[in-house]
Amino acid sequence: MNLRLHHVGMLVENIEKESQVYQNRFGYEMKSEVVHDPTQTALVQFFKLAHDDVYLEFIAPEGPESKLSNALNKGVRLHHLCYSTDSLEQTCAELRNKGMTLIQAPKNAPAFPGRKIAWLMGRDRVLIELVEQGTDKDKP
Repeated sequence: MNLRLHHVGMLVENIEKESQVYQNRFGYEMKSEVVHDPTQTALVQFFKLAHDDVYLEFIAPEGPESKLSNALNKGVRLHHLCYSTDSLEQTCAELRNKGMTLIQAPKNAPAFPGRKIAWLMGRDRVLIELVEQGTDKDKP
């Protein structure tokens, strides 16, 4: 499947406030602007440590009606793990054959221009995002 951990998604109430904590505490650097994702009813922004290849994605509900608001209100912070793959459809098929459920079929993603994402979940109830590999190492 050629999977690589791409990012860890964390739910936050306020991206700017939370990112300041992580920048000051751990030295994270901003790697994207805030992106609105209407499909996910969310605002997202990526950060990374200088010598790491894995991003940290902060996800904030776009408003009180966002499908993410309920999870945030219940105290959910760790939202998902995301893996990059060179063949999104093939990887989805392989993971489905290994018992995972496809939550959202591959579709274009505002946070990754020109690339598609898909969402799956296994019996462990861990949400997994897949993203097509990008070519620019400095961009999520």
